[in-house]
Order: sequence, then C-alpha cells, then structure tokens
Amino acid sequence: MSRHFESVIKLRFNQAGGIVSVVPTDTNDKDRLYEELTYRAQVREFDYLALCSADGEFQTLYGQPIQPLNPKAFAEALLQGEQRVAVGIDTAGNEVVLFGVDAAYPMHNGDRSIGLIAAVPLEYITDFLFLKEEGQLMYYHIIRPDGSFVIQNSNTEPRYFFEQLQKQSDSAVNESSAENPVEKFSAALKKHEEYTAILEVNGEERQIYGISLPYSEWYLVSVMPYTILDDAINNLDSQRIFMTLLSCASVLIILTVIFLQYFSITRSQMNELEKARQAALEANKAKSEFLANMSHDIRTPMNAIVGMTAIAAAHIDDRKQVENCLRKITLSSKHLLGLINDVLDMSKIESGKLTLATEKISLKEVVEGIVNIMQPQVKTKKQTFDIHVKNILTENVWCDGVRLNQVLLNLLSNATKYTPEGGSIHLSLFEENSPKGERYVRIYIKVKDNGIGMSPDFLKRIYESYSRADGARIHKTEGAGLGMAITKYIVDAMEGTIDIQSEPDKGTEFLLTFDFEKAAAMNMDMVLPSWNMLVVDDDELLCRTAMDALKSIGIKAEWTLSGEKAIELVNEHHKRKEDYQIILLDWKLPGMNGIQAAKEIRHNLGDEVPILLISAYDWSEFEAEAREAGISGFISKPLFKSTLYYALRQYMGTETENGLTLNPNIDLSGRRILIAEDNELNWEVANELLSDLGVELDWAEDGQICLDKFQKSPEGYYDAVLMDIRMPHMAGYEATKMIRGLNHPDALFIPIIAMSADAFSDDIQHCLECGMNAHIAKPIDIMEVSRLLKNL
Repeated sequence: MSRHFESVIKLRFNQAGGIVSVVPTDTNDKDRLYEELTYRAQVREFDYLALCSADGEFQTLYGQPIQPLNPKAFAEALLQGEQRVAVGIDTAGNEVVLFGVDAAYPMHNGDRSIGLIAAVPLEYITDFLFLKEEGQLMYYHIIRPDGSFVIQNSNTEPRYFFEQLQKQSDSAVNESSAENPVEKFSAALKKHEEYTAILEVNGEERQIYGISLPYSEWYLVSVMPYTILDDAINNLDSQRIFMTLLSCASVLIILTVIFLQYFSITRSQMNELEKARQAALEANKAKSEFLANMSHDIRTPMNAIVGMTAIAAAHIDDRKQVENCLRKITLSSKHLLGLINDVLDMSKIESGKLTLATEKISLKEVVEGIVNIMQPQVKTKKQTFDIHVKNILTENVWCDGVRLNQVLLNLLSNATKYTPEGGSIHLSLFEENSPKGERYVRIYIKVKDNGIGMSPDFLKRIYESYSRADGARIHKTEGAGLGMAITKYIVDAMEGTIDIQSEPDKGTEFLLTFDFEKAAAMNMDMVLPSWNMLVVDDDELLCRTAMDALKSIGIKAEWTLSGEKAIELVNEHHKRKEDYQIILLDWKLPGMNGIQAAKEIRHNLGDEVPILLISAYDWSEFEAEAREAGISGFISKPLFKSTLYYALRQYMGTETENGLTLNPNIDLSGRRILIAEDNELNWEVANELLSDLGVELDWAEDGQICLDKFQKSPEGYYDAVLMDIRMPHMAGYEATKMIRGLNHPDALFIPIIAMSADAFSDDIQHCLECGMNAHIAKPIDIMEVSRLLKNL
C-alpha cells in the first residue's frame, strides 16, 4: 500500500512538475502567464491551482482559494526545494490534497513565488487507494506524527489506541522507559520508523503495522483482524481437504484405466505370443525339412573327406596319390564351410542380427578383389570371364563393402556353378545419375551367364529360404538353397533392387541397382609436389600403370626394368645436379635385387634421397636387411593411386632437406578463415602453418563462440570454417547444425571442414550428415588443408 501511495503521489508530482517545465518563469505578461498555467492545470485534471510566497501566502489562480492546515511547515519544505504533499481546505471547508513543487513565477505583489501548488479533493486519494472500501481483509488509516487523522477509515475499532496515541504525542517520551505499545508507536512516529504491534480489541486480536509515507510527514497504519485471517486459513483447509479427496478419486480412476489398458495389452500380447509360437513351430518344421532335404549335400562332402582321408592313409608312400586326396579333401572342406556359412547367415537374418556397417569403399577395389577370387574357379572349368566397366566416374561410395562382396560372390559363384565347362560369364558395371539427388549415384551391376537357366516356376520362389530347383539338371550340384535368400535380404537392406531374366538352357541374367551415397572424391585432393621420381621394376606393365598413377597426383616419374640401369640413371642425374627426389625399388629384380641397388645408391648419393621398397611379399621377412641397406620405407603391391599417394605424402615434411617445394599454384592470399579450436597449442600450429599461405585467421575457442562470430559477421566476411569436433560448451557437430540453420546469407554455402582426431569412417560420415563439406584428420596435413580450401 505504501508503494501504491508513492506511485500515486509521484504521478501527481510529475504532472505538477510538467506544468513548470513547459511554462517559462521569465515572462512579463502575468495575465498570459496565469492563463497558460490555468490551462495546463485543467488539462491535467487539477481542481485547484495557486502560487505560494516565501511567507506562506497563497495566490489563487484557478478554483477556490486553498490553504494547508500547517502553512509554516509546508512553506519551509518548498523553500528548501523539496516536493511536498499536504492536506488543506478550501473556502467552502472541503478537504483537499495539495501538491507543491519548486517554481519561481511572478506574483501580483511583485514577489517571486517559491512554489506552484496544485490540488485535488481528498476523495481522490481515498478512492485511488481504496482506503474506505468495505469488506477488505485489511483496512488503513493515514495519520500525522501527532496521531491525528489525515484520512480515517470507516472501521474505527482501535479508536482507544489512536486517542491514547494523540495524548502521548503531547508529552515527551523517554525511549528507555517506553514499554506499552502506545509509547513505542509514538516514538516510532517521531523518528519516521516502521512499527508493528498486536492489540486486543473487544476480545479479539488485531495486527497493527505503521510505515512512513514519502513526500510527506504522514504515517500509513494498517489494521488486520486475526479472525478474518483465521477464517481464510480455515477456508483454505477446507479447500485442501476437498482437493485431496478429489486427487485421490482421480488417482483411483487413472489406476483403473491403466489396469484396464494393461489387461487389454496383456491379452493382445498373449495373442501375439500364440501367433509367434505358431510361426516358430512352422519355422522349425521348415528347418527340419531343410535338413532332411539337404542331407545328401552334407553327406557328399563329408563322405569325400572321410574316404579321401582313408585312401591317403592307405597310400601314404604314394606322394601323387596323397596330394590328389588332399586336394579333394580341401575342395570338399571349402564346400562344407560354404554350406555352414550360409546357414549361419540365414540364422542371423531370421533373428534380425544381420546388420550393415556403412563404410567408404572403392568400387574399383571391390571389382578387383572379386576377380581375384573368381579367377581360380573360372579357370578350373575353362570358362570365359569378361569384365566390362563403363562410365564409372564415381569410384568411392558409402556402403557395406563386405556384404556387397558377398552378394557379388553369391551371384558369380552360382553363375560358375551352373554354367558348364567352356561357357561364358560376364560381369559389367555402369553408372547413371541417381533420382535421389546429386549426393547419390546410381550403380548398375550385371551378372550374366549362358548356363542351364531356371524355369518360370522356380523364379517365383527363388528367394525363399532353403529353396532349390528340382530336376536331374542340378542333382550333382551342391548347395544349401540359402544363397539367393541371403542375397535378396542384403540388397533390400541396401535399399537396392535385383531383377532376374532366365530361360532354361539359355542362361541367366541378374541386374542389381543401387543408389549409393557418394564419398568425398579424393581425385581433387590427391596432389603431391611435382617431384622427380624413379620407378624400378622388372614388370613393364606395373611400371607404366605406376607412371600413370604418379602423373595423376602431380609427380614426374621415369622408369626402368633393372637395378643396374637404375644406378646408371641415378648417377647421370646426380652429375647434372637434377637428383631424383624419391626412388621406388622392387625387391626382386633380375640380377641385382632392390636391396643391393639401394646400397649402391646410398654409397653414391648419401642419405638425403628417400628410397622406398615395393613388393608383394611380407615386409617383415627382409625389413632388417633393407633398413641396414638404407631403405626408407615400404609400399605393398598392387600400386593403386591412393596407395602411392598416402605412402609418399609423409615425405612432404622433408621438403627443405630434399629440395622439394610446395605446389606454387596454391595461393590463399586474402582468404579469411574462422577456426573453432579449444586447444591453444593446436591453434598456434594451425595459425603458423596457414599464415604462411597468406590466410587471415580468426580464432574461436569453442563451438558457441564460433557460432556467435559467424552470426555477427557480414555477408562474405568468412571464406571457410575449420571446425574441431570435441569442444566445451558446444561440440563441432552441434555448431555446424546451428550455422546451417541460421538466417544468414552465407549459412548454407560457406565451406565447413571438420578438423579432428576422430578419423574413423563413422566419424567422417557423421560430419557429412551434420552439414560439413569435408574432413581432415589431425595432425593436419597443410597441403591437404590448402587443397581443400582452394577447391571448396
């Protein structure tokens, strides 16, 4: 209530002060001045307006003449520049509330006023503060320091208390002896302090609380009957009991509903369990029939193994006979292992445990691996195996490489198995744009043979578990009848399709269609400095393919077929001061082998030039001898482009010692890069390396700071963002998602490159899914970073 009073009084003081602020005090036209003051007062709904002189005399400008009840104290407050509110009366005897503010306007007597007095009827305060409203839990009085009433509430129960308070004010109070509430209250009034006490009125207790009111010498006294408070508490207790009973009833109803739902769900589950039991019985029956049907296929290799073992034991001294038996035992064991693997895969499928592991694979490497596996089987049956790769521009994709191998091996094994000797098998791949969008590529894989083919009836059930075509045509061909069911499951799991065309005695054609997600193309990034390199191998085809691969990654290379010729070329280049910067040597060379050639080269050139040994054999067999001869490292055959790149790029750190230089085409001057990195040491390394390329760097200590800096940046301010993954406050994944979702002109287009020690395939895939453009593994390769920044 005190704050409410202060707000009301302050509002009126602001209005009175507003009159003074807009009406100047230095005018000589008094009539015009008084008219303006009167107009401003009427606009602000004041009922009285007057000027106050230094001796407390009032000059009325508007309304009836008014006078404060204590003119001396009122005038003293105005002389001190204070704002003052007081109660007064007009000539009709009506009580008014006066608001006095500092103002020096000219008066009729020639003096200057000390204040402008605006007034409203006393009812304005009582109505505004609801001081006389009936039915209140508390009621209020406004009194003066002497205990007299300024505003009195209609409820005057503690009248005796106020009468004693007025009598007490007439006599001095000794603070140390003040014991009764009246004396204490009187002392608090004189000091303008807060006071509270409990009085007994008509046998009932009353809480009395007093507080000084601002802008005046008045005191607000509140009186609260305890009986009303008790009634309110009792009502709250009744409401609480009612709400408790209502809550209990609600809980009971909810529990009943939950029980009914649980009962219904339980019955439904029992029905489902019964259906599952029937399905399990049928599955067990099918498996039993399967075991019975394929018992011949299982016994055949087992009989061969047992029989051939007995024959070998009987002819232990006949080496050729034993070797023949062991060969047949090996073939029968592999066939039996294939049957077992199919059964285990089918078991995983039926239990839902056969899952796909997405990884980045090379279609080229997959095909080469399949060819290497199938060539012995094709060679045994003297079949023709043709491979056609057409328009494959996207070699790197995301999929389960192991399961893709399994699908192709199933189809090619069936083609070999059901194609007679001298037949032909074709494997072809080609590429089209994917309907899923630019991030995907559609790959078609076709497997075709001119074997025995399949009947239309069997084609309808070819994907059923444990199903095999009947007839005399395949009675000598072993199989579990699970391969195509497994193949179909894997293709469906990869969201691909498989189509079959087959005619008896004409052959079969399978067409696989996959929409693979493109992996980050490495061709743009596999670039090394234009080093001069020598490749030494006795296989001319390997040398030529290695030359092409090296050329595609920016290296100028020469080749030769012998160690002697290699030494000769090395010496010639050394005399011309055009030394090779890296040398690749095959281990097994005709005449002088690679290790011997390396010794001679080291003798002539010293230890500056890296010499790498290439071989298909196990490096550990000759590592000690090679290291002693000065071999710097080892590269395993076959020499794919990626194999050469990753093996050679480690020597980019020795560019100064070996005379190597960075690619001069890389110029990043003027680029501004935002780096999110929480590790200060990593920031210093990146800053040092990238600053040498002319890049201007901006450091963000965590993901949240990176997000804030990008959000506040103008359009085109940053050219790229290097984002660490593991950071406090906000990880790189979350920061990237937030950046991509900003309403910023660059949010969807700015390149964001992950820069993290998390370098597994799942981590890279997660980065791409979050909206990043590429991934760089720590420790960072400055050439790889610069290539990405140049190309993105």
